[in-house]
Amino acid sequence: MRDPLVLDQAHGADWSIYNADCVTFAQAMPDASVDLSVFSPPFSNLYVYSESAADHGNCVTDEEFFDHYRFLVRELYRVTRPGRLCAIHVKDLVYYQNSSADGSAGLRAFSDGCTRVHLEEGFTFHCRITIHRDPVLERAKANPHGLLWKTFQGDASFCRVGMPEYLMVYRRWARPGEKALVKPVLHPKAEVPLERWQDLAGPVWRTDDASVALTYGDPRRAVGSLVWNLQDPGRGDGDLPATDVLNVEVARDPDAERHLCPMPLNITKRAIELWTNPGEVVFSPYTGIGSEGVAALSMGRKFIGTELHPTYYGQACHFLDEASRQVAYGSLFDLLAAE
Repeated sequence: MRDPLVLDQAHGADWSIYNADCVTFAQAMPDASVDLSVFSPPFSNLYVYSESAADHGNCVTDEEFFDHYRFLVRELYRVTRPGRLCAIHVKDLVYYQNSSADGSAGLRAFSDGCTRVHLEEGFTFHCRITIHRDPVLERAKANPHGLLWKTFQGDASFCRVGMPEYLMVYRRWARPGEKALVKPVLHPKAEVPLERWQDLAGPVWRTDDASVALTYGDPRRAVGSLVWNLQDPGRGDGDLPATDVLNVEVARDPDAERHLCPMPLNITKRAIELWTNPGEVVFSPYTGIGSEGVAALSMGRKFIGTELHPTYYGQACHFLDEASRQVAYGSLFDLLAAE
């Protein structure tokens, strides 16, 4: 196996990031070295991130994307600790008019395609978590025919519902002879109450921010309970806002990309909380500006990431270094307070 081409690299006490192609880098990673992979892959060719031929977003069709993505998933299966998980943040995609093979409009189940590749490369399907997205905001962004008021009035057979996001989770079961590598994720009762587990176990993840306004109330709310944020349509995503991201504006490179879509921190942190122990290794092959790494470090985990785009890599280094410093300062203040 060839050594991966690493254009640059940076390291902190609990993190490392590499400006490199994720596939060739993953091929050089040790077996069973990752406790959780969590990331948002390119949504086929929906966004353009760079002109590199190694960029998985540079594909003509979904099938071409899956052909390339498969090489990464194969390595993810190998580097994942037996008994642990790979969680990807995705959504289904739209066939805008005349963009499908037969010219019809509609949706294509991109999330199902991702699942197909993961299963074919050895993972099993673990679960699907739905993240609510505001249909009015979706209509305002893309003006899809199926969400228009006039479509509803004129011929509602063309109407569809808004498109949620998903966290698709896949398990790497231990094979014969790997039992010694299995390490349980523990949540002691004294540290994580039953109510928190019941919230995390929901198929639609909800906010745990009690300060979020309830515009028309929630009959299930009671003292000590968690909150289902019933925002009026058009007022935002409510439960886990898509805007909970690192500052993407500082990472914009007008010469190389037209869109940047970081993984929301609120989704990433819930995955890390649920499926890792403190001190374990979180890996993101599409690190972008460092969202998954910042979430991991803030929760006392270690982080390894790869990012192909040099601008995003540079910004990720900045955010990871900043997050590492904040964790260190927090530890120092905790120590002083305990004295």
